[in-house]
Amino acid sequence: MMDNDISAVFLEEARELLESLEQGLLRLQADPNNMDLINAAFRDLHTIKGSGAMFGFTELAAFIHKFETAFEKIRSGEIKVSASLIRVALRAADEIKGYLAGEAALTPARQAILDDLEQAVSPDKALGDPLAETSSDAGWRLDFRLASDALALGARPEVLLDELRGLGATNLVADIRRIPSLDRIEAQACLLGWSMDLPAAAPEDDIKSVFMFHEGNMEFNLVNLAAPVADVAVAAQPTEAAPTGPQPAQQSATMRVPAERLDELMDQVGELVIAEARLSALANSSKDPSIMAAAEDIQRLSARMRDTTMSIRMVPISSIIGRFRRLVHDLSEGLGKTVNFVVTGADTELDKTVIERLGDPLVHIIRNAIDHGLETDEARAAAGKPDCGTIELSAEHLGAEVVISVKDNGRGLDRNKLRARAIDQGLLTPDATPSEAELFALILEPGFSTAAKVTELSGRGVGMDVVKRTVEGLRGRIVISSEPGHGTTLTLRLPLTLSIIDGLLVEVGGDRYIIPMAAVQEIVELPASDAGADTISSFLQIRDSLVPFLRLRTLLDCAEERNTLQNVIVVSAASLRVGLAVDRILGTNQTVVKQMSRLHAGVKSISGATILGDGSVALVLEVGNLVELARTDLRKIEKAA
Repeated sequence: MMDNDISAVFLEEARELLESLEQGLLRLQADPNNMDLINAAFRDLHTIKGSGAMFGFTELAAFIHKFETAFEKIRSGEIKVSASLIRVALRAADEIKGYLAGEAALTPARQAILDDLEQAVSPDKALGDPLAETSSDAGWRLDFRLASDALALGARPEVLLDELRGLGATNLVADIRRIPSLDRIEAQACLLGWSMDLPAAAPEDDIKSVFMFHEGNMEFNLVNLAAPVADVAVAAQPTEAAPTGPQPAQQSATMRVPAERLDELMDQVGELVIAEARLSALANSSKDPSIMAAAEDIQRLSARMRDTTMSIRMVPISSIIGRFRRLVHDLSEGLGKTVNFVVTGADTELDKTVIERLGDPLVHIIRNAIDHGLETDEARAAAGKPDCGTIELSAEHLGAEVVISVKDNGRGLDRNKLRARAIDQGLLTPDATPSEAELFALILEPGFSTAAKVTELSGRGVGMDVVKRTVEGLRGRIVISSEPGHGTTLTLRLPLTLSIIDGLLVEVGGDRYIIPMAAVQEIVELPASDAGADTISSFLQIRDSLVPFLRLRTLLDCAEERNTLQNVIVVSAASLRVGLAVDRILGTNQTVVKQMSRLHAGVKSISGATILGDGSVALVLEVGNLVELARTDLRKIEKAA
């Protein structure tokens, strides 16, 4: 066959091509006339076949050859893409995974798939079940983007969107890909684009007339989903001046590196940061100018190495979205529900460790959203809702966190059913009055399920328990919101990275703690009148705004004599500002976060520990949970009022 190193490279490349093929097939189902997608799928197949034959996977190459033959008929225009063809092509792609795993035999099941594939592309199927020849109710697909100076010239995008809604527009999605970094945003620039679906009953002229004052100075793409691709109507788009002079090709070389080596590199960088902190402490105590200068050089180089290493570990969430598209496709067919899967913020980056551990929790959440959350097409029609249910996955950076949300437009959570089930299982007493958030959080408890019966997909109450354990293991939190008849949103709030952070070193009751700098907004002095109180929480007036704050001395049960000159560090999480009262601020440092032992798993206000330059240990405060604690106290005060 081949040696292990070459085999590993081939298998990794083949799996990447296979994932590309699968995603191309799913996109082709929604856009069956797209020749770019057809050609890309053919290229993926051809590359896997050629590489497989070269490296001894002859059975795989023979199987793909017949698969490839079917796509050649599509490329040549001999047949149309159909739902049945996509279905059997996905089954054939699944069998390629088996070949790559070493299952080389042409089993009866694989032969049956090849027979089905041949039947799907037989001449008598050319007019049968084509996705491209949908009925007249297929409707329109509209994508548009106003000129960047449209707002300055008086354009009102919300009025345009309202007019389009009046024509029946659904599935409106904002395109945020062209929004630059914060320091480059122009206040008056129109940075968003929009895409949506419109019913076939909406006249083409009426759709175009919405943009009558913007023609010739915008990007506009209107596609008739029931027509061949040649019938696409495209309005004039502004053109950019072509660059002058020779333009050299921009290419970047890449290298495959085992993930274990990156993990080892990150560990070594973490140890370097600790050693650098120790060196800086020794240099400062020695007061030797040459040692202090060398320590500053090491500190600068260490910071650059840390940032570079961490950037290598950051991975876009798009790397795991492929499996979700396939999951939605298969569940949609299996449950007989029409589902539209929408993704925003796919380029949002997380630490690769977080990405790797997020896959299964998100699979559970999406599966539950489709199985439990979305109604059947008939039930949605009876409720006056669009036939097509929507699952929206979004991701974004907010401060020191990455926020990932999965939202459905289904039936929402039944509060009465949740409460009754919780009482039956002993999770609530009959006279308990939990808040809405506490009631929704019950679906994360082990064994909790409101399903009437156990199915292959759900009903045993174990999936969401896995989600909770995994997210908490990543030092994250889950927030659930729901509106009856309109759907449910599960939001995962996760730290941006698990390894090295910039921290603010503080002292409370003689002990030292780290607060992540990314969460810090400002620092104010605590009035002497508030410094002597023994309550855990109180309020502070900051620039005409009432900010709740926590006294860490009281919260952490410190016995040392109180410092009357205290500071309040204002942090933010989950859109709430909260102050943390500390005795002293010692400075900032690079913090290598070490995980706590299992014995400390129940300590929610501490996320880890770090070794300081003098060899002592400082605990890292979990800002998210401290903010939630302040939020709870705030609710109690509001109820008492």
